[in-house]
Amino acid sequence: MLRAVVEIIGMTVTLAGGFWAIWTYRQSLMLQRAKWVEDLYDKFYEHSELKEVRNLLDSDDDQQIRSMVVKESPAFTDYLNFFEFLGYLWESKQIKAAEIRGLFDYYHRNLRRNEAVAAYIADPTKGFEKLQKLLKMVGEAGCN
Repeated sequence: MLRAVVEIIGMTVTLAGGFWAIWTYRQSLMLQRAKWVEDLYDKFYEHSELKEVRNLLDSDDDQQIRSMVVKESPAFTDYLNFFEFLGYLWESKQIKAAEIRGLFDYYHRNLRRNEAVAAYIADPTKGFEKLQKLLKMVGEAGCN
């Protein structure tokens, strides 16, 4: 009888330890993910070249935007490459769609809103397939 009680206590302690380890691991992953998303956010808002493109796309100055697209300025392609990278991270399930929408929805809408930019992204020769899928996913989620 005493042996059975000791075995039950041992199994209970083992199970509790296992659940504790799983909970601790999940908490650690969530913290790492939060730090990683924060790094993406910081990079997006701290790069002056990206800021210039953000401001231009926000301005509704179609002539300047069209000029930037036609010239394929490095700042513009870097901006798109940032979102292409987000598309890769989303496709490989390293970042959640909700995190992307929460942080960058406004900027995705700006990319879809301007015809010249949208056409550039849709051009298969430009290499922004993941960004195109990402924009479609964001648009389908009711974030137009």
